[in-house]
Amino acid sequence: MRPMLDDLELPQVQEIRTHELRSLAEHKPPGMAGSYLQNLGRRPTLLLLWGVATGPDARDFLGKLEAKFRAGQPLPFTADIVADAAIDKVRVEDLKLDEVAGRPDRFTYVLALREAIEPVAPATATALDPGLDTDLLADAAELTGDLIAGLAAGRELLDSLGRFVPQFTDLLARLRQLGTSN
Repeated sequence: MRPMLDDLELPQVQEIRTHELRSLAEHKPPGMAGSYLQNLGRRPTLLLLWGVATGPDARDFLGKLEAKFRAGQPLPFTADIVADAAIDKVRVEDLKLDEVAGRPDRFTYVLALREAIEPVAPATATALDPGLDTDLLADAAELTGDLIAGLAAGRELLDSLGRFVPQFTDLLARLRQLGTSN
């Protein structure tokens, strides 16, 4: 079975490599001599693939490949090496195209394909704990309603005190004059 990227058959694939990493977090509790490792799951798999495109259709193939790269959309990918890895969709992360010197209509291509994992929908509050009170927002609005009204009244008070600023400024200037004349 030849590797396929969406509807595009990848010709003369020379090699496919996979790179998988697991994310681990180390926690060092205070007062303990050791540490704990927390498994945070795996990162999306990286597939490196390179091959050769030859013949009169090579330029057309490279144009289609570049269009898929520029689109940046998740694409179905099939190959024997990744069948057991359960990788369904990938994004073309990087693309390198080279023309082979001295060979007409012969090009090499290198693809970096990153596994496209659909994000998990966030859990709702009732799914987390059916006994959780869902009226918390209404309770919070009721408790803060008076506070918000008080802040609005405070702003009105500050706006009304603005008319006394020139009088207090004159008073301050006269008090300074009295202090310097003594």
